[in-house]
Amino acid sequence: MLDLKNRSEVAKYVEWQAKGETVQHAERVKTERIIDRAIQCWDVYTDRNRYWVMTGPTNLYDQKIFPSLDYTLSFHIGLFIRVSESQKGAPSPAHRGRFLQVWRRWDEAGKALDQAEEAEDFQAVGMRCRECLIQLARSIFKPEMLISEQPIVKRSDFVGMSTAISDSIARGGSAEHTRAYLKAIAKTTWDLSQWLTHAQHVSKSEAGTVLDATQSVIIAFGQVAIQFESGRPDRCPKCGSYKIGHGYDPEPTDKPYFLHCEKCGWKNMEGHWKSETEELGKPNGISS
Repeated sequence: MLDLKNRSEVAKYVEWQAKGETVQHAERVKTERIIDRAIQCWDVYTDRNRYWVMTGPTNLYDQKIFPSLDYTLSFHIGLFIRVSESQKGAPSPAHRGRFLQVWRRWDEAGKALDQAEEAEDFQAVGMRCRECLIQLARSIFKPEMLISEQPIVKRSDFVGMSTAISDSIARGGSAEHTRAYLKAIAKTTWDLSQWLTHAQHVSKSEAGTVLDATQSVIIAFGQVAIQFESGRPDRCPKCGSYKIGHGYDPEPTDKPYFLHCEKCGWKNMEGHWKSETEELGKPNGISS
């Protein structure tokens, strides 16, 4: 998440959004605490226009379109709630971005569970969870992950693919316990989803258990895969902090991950600023 806290960060963000404009003044005029976040409101002048900048997540609003601070703040809070709801289930925007199709299937399974009343409805939840797991494996698996002793993996062989994935993304002696954990939850959750798909006498709570287990598998495999694919270091190369954050943007395809240190501000890709509000379209009327 992009969360700006000082004038220089706000100025850099505005100049990135409003290309060709130069910030001349930035002043924090209000801080509003909503739920568990402190939303900062900045009044920013450039050499051409005047903007509101709201943080937590960060977005830019042209004051010609949004002249009232209170109205803009209310609009921003509504947008924040909508973004949070769209990212429900995923531990971070980067995780959801990398596994977007998987999370969409999981969301559909959750909606199906909310509406489920009969045994066949619960079975449908199991089928959707099974599809989530297969989609997860396909999104990570590469043929080169197979070793000679392993059988050829079918496109629907989740257990086989997850085993190969675990051996590849959690390799080495130091990752022994992580590797064993990934394999165990993959096999157990697959068996659960298979059971729910064919069970005749099940309850809504049991279907919920399968949905939660599926979520845990997506999160666990996704986090390890992201660290493996991004080459994220355990510690910041500049200050040594363990607070390394990451983001995901499929464009450019050759370098979809961008890393940053939450302590000292180190970044591995300069100029790659992206807030999650952009994924829903820019409500500020600024083209970039």
